[in-house]
Amino acid sequence: MQMKVTVLGSGAWGTALAIVLVENGNDVTMWSHRGEAVAEMQQLGVNPKLKGVPLPKELHLSSDLSCVSDSDVVVFATPSFAMRETAKSASSLVRPGTILVSVGKGIEKGSDLRMSQVIRSEISDDCPLVVLCGPTHAEEVGRKIPSGIVAASENQQAAEQVQDLFMNKRFRVYTSSDVVGVEICAAMKNVIALCVGMSDGMGFGDNTRALIITRGLAEITRLGTALGGKPETFAGLAGVGDLITTCTSVHSRNHQAGILIGGGMKPADAIKKVGAVVEGYYAAATGMELAERLGIEMPITQAAYQVLYEGRDPKTVLQELMRREKRHEMEETWI
Repeated sequence: MQMKVTVLGSGAWGTALAIVLVENGNDVTMWSHRGEAVAEMQQLGVNPKLKGVPLPKELHLSSDLSCVSDSDVVVFATPSFAMRETAKSASSLVRPGTILVSVGKGIEKGSDLRMSQVIRSEISDDCPLVVLCGPTHAEEVGRKIPSGIVAASENQQAAEQVQDLFMNKRFRVYTSSDVVGVEICAAMKNVIALCVGMSDGMGFGDNTRALIITRGLAEITRLGTALGGKPETFAGLAGVGDLITTCTSVHSRNHQAGILIGGGMKPADAIKKVGAVVEGYYAAATGMELAERLGIEMPITQAAYQVLYEGRDPKTVLQELMRREKRHEMEETWI
């Protein structure tokens, strides 16, 4: 059944998802807060943020937020720092019963709220809310490379509706009830990817990369389960799956930024050179806030924070991590 869908956000990820939705036969509008961006996409037939992927002729483009008013589904695909403003602006336009889909990856600074919580705080409970996250780089989804993702919601019917909405022969969607676990994975894996990038930028090898990824998963799990997430989620697509993809792919902006920082570039300059939102930068700060509030040990996240916000040398910080007090592996993990 065709549905009317509005995608709020015209970045690479919002564009890739809009293409999937059009491919599945839906009536799709992609919104940008910048009118000039809409005009450019209409003229070029592509989104410069997702190069080499033509926009379907059936995809509508708009900078008028009223396009959400008659939508069956609204997909929130804005960066974490813009999520609240977008949700607040759309709140008076969304009809009761509209399915809300959060595909943002981050934790709001100051409130420590996950993206679904930010949306829910602005839009009433009359609208079911689903989180859609997993190991899905926009560049590959846009090129129709087989991918898998998780639709998580406390409302099983809504999760299954979103599963049906997005799923096709090259985009597989699994459902979950663990919204907390899926969102914590989505936010914190970007921090670990930054650290892996720093290691690579300093010239270290596969051993160091594996060490950071594995111990990074342990501390993400530690945080997520303390917040109510289910341990098994962290071993699934949204957890280890997304972590591996983000920490190793050439498409990962967080990994790219980390490489530049590890090579000696200042964090602000590295992020500027990447030329896109590096969510791990923001998640390092909010992750530290959560860890301190909950009394949870997150040494890799703390190391990232020290490099990104305190100007410490990555190599010195890594050496300190390696010299931490010895311990038994299983005492710290969720296994």
